Amino acid sequence: MLRKAFAGRLLTTALALAASGGALAELPPEPITVGKLPPPSPYRIYLADISIGHIVDGRLHVIDGDKLRYEGVIATGYAGQPILSADRREVYVATTYYSRLSHGTRTDVVDIHDAQTLTKTGEVELPPRHAQSLNYKGTIRPSADGRWLFVQYATPATSVGVIDLKTRKTVNEIATPGCWSILPAASVGGRFSTVCGDGTLLTVSLDDKGQVATQKRSAKFFDADKDPIFIHAEQDKDTYRFVSFLGDVYTAKVGAEVASFETPWSILTAADRKQGWRPGGYQLIAQHNASGRLYVGMHDKGMEGSHKTPAKEIWTIDLASRKRIERTPGQNAIALAVSQGEGSKLFAYDGVKAAIAVFDASRKLSLAKRMEGVGETPTLMELH
Repeated sequence: MLRKAFAGRLLTTALALAASGGALAELPPEPITVGKLPPPSPYRIYLADISIGHIVDGRLHVIDGDKLRYEGVIATGYAGQPILSADRREVYVATTYYSRLSHGTRTDVVDIHDAQTLTKTGEVELPPRHAQSLNYKGTIRPSADGRWLFVQYATPATSVGVIDLKTRKTVNEIATPGCWSILPAASVGGRFSTVCGDGTLLTVSLDDKGQVATQKRSAKFFDADKDPIFIHAEQDKDTYRFVSFLGDVYTAKVGAEVASFETPWSILTAADRKQGWRPGGYQLIAQHNASGRLYVGMHDKGMEGSHKTPAKEIWTIDLASRKRIERTPGQNAIALAVSQGEGSKLFAYDGVKAAIAVFDASRKLSLAKRMEGVGETPTLMELH
């Protein structure tokens, strides 16, 4: 009896499906559309994730840092180095593709993406020398006027590729032996400096065709043997600030043909040194230009080799007085980024728990919220 009832229901269902087949066939095909992100805000986060566990398939995560909502992702290939364009309308990714995924014929390009749809809109071919390094801001930078894109090369011999963004062609490769990381000037579009292992800055000025007009080395401003600087620097117009492994602040001005420097100073007191407090992380400092506040990821009991340690505390330094004005629990931060202007927020990437912590930075630094489970091995955040 049960079998007959089941067979009857099955026959009824089959007849109903057959009868509806004609109606379904008449439906028009669904059009394929490309969505757009919400209008950008100063809090949109671009989280560069080299994805070491599967480095051939890196990611650039796009996150609404106000609502802590995941908005999209850009594939960044093998050790891709991303950066926003000067006008914030495009995303550039210097990357490598191999014909057999992790080996085979190598092709290096700068992929160009629309910052609102995240779709790829073009590419510029590079020589096979783009720096396959962890993500740091200085590995790819646009000029302040948006004319040039500077790309760090390493074979491991170091050089800088110059892309003309008008023609979207590579126009030059400038040898920079012993120097690393690109620091564009704000006041001169065709000018950048790079940090050299002998403690100097090499400044390169270009002509209108992207060829070298001048190339001049500065005086020595730090001692790489006694107290090296972290390669990440924060920019305010033509001024860049670095911190050293032992907690000194170095200030470089790169607007002229030869870089100049201010006298370095320490963020540590004698008591801090006794407790072994040191800076640590990858993108370990963030600077709010209008308020003159520098945020630094710090850890205690520091020693030789502890310079990548996640932050136990975040110190707020007043640049005018050169004094620490606040100490805040560090959220295991290995990367920091702060929005500019009013209503500023400090974003900290928790390298232990793979999370983003958001602080209200408009007055006293206070933790507002966290977003858990973001990324795999990111080391760099950029805000829109």
